[in-house]
Amino acid sequence: MQNKGTYYITTPIYYPSSNLHIGHTYCTVMADAMARFKRLQGYDVHFLTGTDEHGQKIQAKADEKGVSPQAYVDEVVAGIKELWKTMEISYDDFIRTTEPRHMERAQKIWQRMYDKGDIYLGKYEGLYCRDCESYWTEKQLVDGNCPDCGRPVKKMSEDAYFFRLSAYADKVLKLYDEHPEFLEPETRRNEMRGFIEKGLEDTCISRTTFDWGIPVPNNPEHVMYVWVDALSNYVTALGGPEDSEQYLKYWPADVHLVGKEIVRFHAILWPAMLMSAGLPLPKKVLGHGWLLLGGEKVSKSKALKGKDVVDPVILIERYGIDALKYFLLREYTFGQDGNFTNEVLLKRINYDLANDLGNLLSRTVSMIEKYCGGAVPMSNTHDDIDQELEDMALACRGKVETEMDQFAFNMALESIWQVVRRANKYIDEKAPWILAKDESKKAELDTVMNHLAETLRIVSVLIYPFMHTSSDEIRKQLGLWYADVQWEDADQFFMMYGEQVKRGNALFPRLDIEKELAELTEIAEEMDRKKAMESVTDPVEKAILNSVPLKIKDPIEFDDFDKIDLRVGTIIKAEKHPKADKLLVFQVKMGTEVRQVISGVAESFTPEEMLGRKVVVVANLKPRMLRGLESYGMILYAGEDGDLHTVGSDAEDGSSVN
Repeated sequence: MQNKGTYYITTPIYYPSSNLHIGHTYCTVMADAMARFKRLQGYDVHFLTGTDEHGQKIQAKADEKGVSPQAYVDEVVAGIKELWKTMEISYDDFIRTTEPRHMERAQKIWQRMYDKGDIYLGKYEGLYCRDCESYWTEKQLVDGNCPDCGRPVKKMSEDAYFFRLSAYADKVLKLYDEHPEFLEPETRRNEMRGFIEKGLEDTCISRTTFDWGIPVPNNPEHVMYVWVDALSNYVTALGGPEDSEQYLKYWPADVHLVGKEIVRFHAILWPAMLMSAGLPLPKKVLGHGWLLLGGEKVSKSKALKGKDVVDPVILIERYGIDALKYFLLREYTFGQDGNFTNEVLLKRINYDLANDLGNLLSRTVSMIEKYCGGAVPMSNTHDDIDQELEDMALACRGKVETEMDQFAFNMALESIWQVVRRANKYIDEKAPWILAKDESKKAELDTVMNHLAETLRIVSVLIYPFMHTSSDEIRKQLGLWYADVQWEDADQFFMMYGEQVKRGNALFPRLDIEKELAELTEIAEEMDRKKAMESVTDPVEKAILNSVPLKIKDPIEFDDFDKIDLRVGTIIKAEKHPKADKLLVFQVKMGTEVRQVISGVAESFTPEEMLGRKVVVVANLKPRMLRGLESYGMILYAGEDGDLHTVGSDAEDGSSVN
């Protein structure tokens, strides 16, 4: 395969204040798909992800748990790495901002900016959002709160270093004008342009009120502002200009893939920092939209809202990695917000994966086994319908490349699925089950089988960047278990002759959507309850939150209950049933009447224990025979061990219980 050069792609480094949710998964899955796609094309890919581990918020979280900040982030980061392992994310490097390699190199970038004269010591007095690690002016607040997260801000006053961001306003605007491709989509570029044109102020880039951060060179009483620290990771992971082998090979980055809420830092502060440090700028910043849950952004604080499960681990355990990846890449348009619901996920799995792709594979392999002895036959005939399927399959690679270069994952997958749907229609048009009944149609039947196998082979190549596990399974059932996926093979049609197919398990089993939704709702409610319990200390509130509805019989009306006649009675005689070890036979006095009642409680009570007890009897229960003796009523017990439901000694025999 021809080497097409290098390709360096990054995700944002995630803030390990708690476990990641479906929104973080969305961004990482996009980066992984692009990295796999570029590798398949022949690029030398470097895919970076990691964690942003410093800052006041982390220190506060650690203090709440009574552990050191390093111990706190170590635990959360281990969970993040395990999630990416579960999702088979193919990153090449995982950078942690607490690693010495990062801290030392970040200090060197700071020193470059300082030596340029762009960092100076001053006094900061302003408004700070701890959760976003962001400084704001009064004008930027929304209803007095942080414009990004909506949480309260706090007035801060301290000695601090400042970066002359104001000196780079015109330079960044010029960057947008001369290289509009630097920041996409266009809506994000327009937003950033508007932000700059309102006036950029110098930004505070150090703190002294806490110490969980990278010490400022030559003044360790200060630690770097978390965003200056974090943004540097894209360079420090490569070694930096002073440690140049990887840096010279991969920098500048081809793509920084980030959520729209942090575009401002990547498209304004980061290029200004690099200009100041005298380093090349990344080629592109791409700001994707949010996944919305109930109309609001999925976040760590709202990740359990409503009836939808947003924990990627749970969804993977139930539906598989590829189902989740396909959904995230197929359902949403890059750059735009999109609503996430479990119902939409399940419908995509059923309609696209089970009905379309899974059904096509199952039908094809089964028919080749049935009609051709399991070997893919040669194509010996040709008509317009055959040609249409060939043309559509062979044209798909070019469409996918064009759409992927625009980060239009959903459109790339739609192009592939047009081929899948056309192949399913081809089966219906050709009706191979009818051709198989006519020996004179054997050549035409062979062509149909050949074309279906070839189309599926091409599909297996094209879906590999998005769903490599499913691609491998398709190729295994097609008899291609021995052959690595080659991107160029999607340009060839006749490569399957003689391959021995073997039907395997269903690629994507069809789901009972109503049943799945009900179970997911139960899971979401249980997770929501546990999350709420974490912050509750009052025992009554904890009991209420811990309350789980009982599984009871079908509801009845009051009139139904009113039909039951409960009476007080005294057991005046008790003995074992002569024909049943588990039964006791009681004579119960209820006012003027004494009646026989039999109960299956011999394993819990002796006759002597029951004698003289006042009990509650269902008095209007129809009589029934129990091993030859009549029981006329039922004594009330509670619990699995048969605890007796008794009444006070002053209760009058025969009186009603209401």
